[in-house]
Amino acid sequence: MTSLLHKIDPRNVPAHVAIIMDGNGRWAKMRSLDRSEGHVEGVNTVRRITEAASEAGVRFLTLYAFSTENWNRPQAEVDALMHLIVIAIERETPDLIKNNVRLSMIGDFDRMPQEALNRLQRCMQDTAHCTGLTLNLALSYSARWEITEAVKAIAADAVSGKINPAQITPDTVDKYLTTAGMPDPDLLIRTGGDNRVSNFLLWQIAYSEIYITNTYWPDFSKEDFFRAILEYQSRERRFGLTSEQLTK
Repeated sequence: MTSLLHKIDPRNVPAHVAIIMDGNGRWAKMRSLDRSEGHVEGVNTVRRITEAASEAGVRFLTLYAFSTENWNRPQAEVDALMHLIVIAIERETPDLIKNNVRLSMIGDFDRMPQEALNRLQRCMQDTAHCTGLTLNLALSYSARWEITEAVKAIAADAVSGKINPAQITPDTVDKYLTTAGMPDPDLLIRTGGDNRVSNFLLWQIAYSEIYITNTYWPDFSKEDFFRAILEYQSRERRFGLTSEQLTK
């Protein structure tokens, strides 16, 4: 089968793709497997889609790996998932380096087990020299937490006189978010069929194109990813303007 990759217009590739990786548990349940088996298979999909993003020319790929709400899941599942994430990233780090992929992370790291955080930070340091795709893991992340932290930091800097409250703009807020320095996502993909954004990058996805597929994350293929980019390329991004204004 000919890959859809050759149909993608390299002049209109989304610079930043964000993905809500949903459906691991349901994928496992359909197969009468433990939920952890779905997470294990989901790790293989992370590798696959990271490769696909690199092949397509995406610059930033942000994956919603673990939300702050996920801490409320059964402790056994939380422990298994956190262990799986660390082991998988350590295992993949040599290939990330070989493929010139830089690892970064965003989230509330104060809630993470210290050993897991230390090991993940070592992986980030090992890939810091890479200049290709940035693989950005959202771990212990929620957008409301992120925005709250940004508001507190802005307020503190206003009180100390570092910034003038009257001169705060959306660009100011951008600089206080965990994604500072990254472009906003052009494309948000959600697998698993649910039609919601689940507290993910709420500020940053203000004008993102949203693509939802019923395919569960463990089954999401490179061709599925390329299909999402082709769908993105077929849309007209107006950013509040009219079609007529865009053509002038």
